[in-house]
Amino acid sequence: MPGGSPTYHRLFVNAKKGAHGGNMVSPVLIERVDFVDIPSRDVERSIAFYRDVLGLPQNPREPTEFEAGNVTLAIWRPEDQGVEFSSGASHGIALRVPDVAVARAELEAKGVEFIGERDSGVCNMAFFADPDGNSLILHRRYAP
Repeated sequence: MPGGSPTYHRLFVNAKKGAHGGNMVSPVLIERVDFVDIPSRDVERSIAFYRDVLGLPQNPREPTEFEAGNVTLAIWRPEDQGVEFSSGASHGIALRVPDVAVARAELEAKGVEFIGERDSGVCNMAFFADPDGNSLILHRRYAP
């Protein structure tokens, strides 16, 4: 947008019913993703993993939150909210690193086990999981 304004993505949702029962569509402006929930059965163990193993900066006001560049990772215990625990094993969080091989070696030295790697032709990826089975991906795009 002109003048350096942020680019917004538009998501259309049904805002209200029209006079004849039809749906009127209204745009919702999505600016960015602010945080991603990370379910955990053992919050203290997860805090140690994200802080000590991954080395992510911990929010001093909220110890269950970690800053990952442009998004906050928020650890929570689903059972405390009356929700059944289910790990994010079927979907991953891609963590951009300068060099996937170097980052992988650093994490392996800290005991992290990787379950695979892939070069897609545009990016390198290495796959692993946190102690609760949530899928994490080291990622670096090298081609446009």
